[in-house]
Amino acid sequence: MHRIEILQGDITKIKADAIVNAANQSLLGGGGVDGAIHRAAGPQLLDACRLLHGCPTGEAKITNGFNLPSPHVIHTVGPVWHGGKKGEAELLASCYTNSLKVARSKHLKTIAFPNISTGIYGYPKPEAAKIALSVVKNFLKKDRSFQKVIFVIFEEENFKIYRDLYKIND
Repeated sequence: MHRIEILQGDITKIKADAIVNAANQSLLGGGGVDGAIHRAAGPQLLDACRLLHGCPTGEAKITNGFNLPSPHVIHTVGPVWHGGKKGEAELLASCYTNSLKVARSKHLKTIAFPNISTGIYGYPKPEAAKIALSVVKNFLKKDRSFQKVIFVIFEEENFKIYRDLYKIND
């Protein structure tokens, strides 16, 4: 599927119509990808997020990108890993689906995702990558509105997981 791209790098440097922030429920910044996006976007992002009044796990909300190369940030809250018995897979899939739906509702054509929930939230990286790729591929099969979905993976280990899974399933 030529509308999917997998890159190793820093999502805050990506120029797409929107980048996705792996946020916490408050949307007020945190560590990892969330902290990096807030730092790169500048203090206006925090002000915009305050107006959203948080976000439930699996849902997605949008703000401007402010000082980022991407004009929009879609904030989604991934599940904390509890061994896979508390609906984590469904919630993680919802993060990707709802982010794509928010982007589509704003007529955005390109979107970049980090690897959601695999940092401090502890989701096993191979399982998270399978869900991410599966959801995006299935969404793109039914929806022609996106030109490109980019997975931007910061760390080498996770990048290899995504790259290898994508090659196997392409």
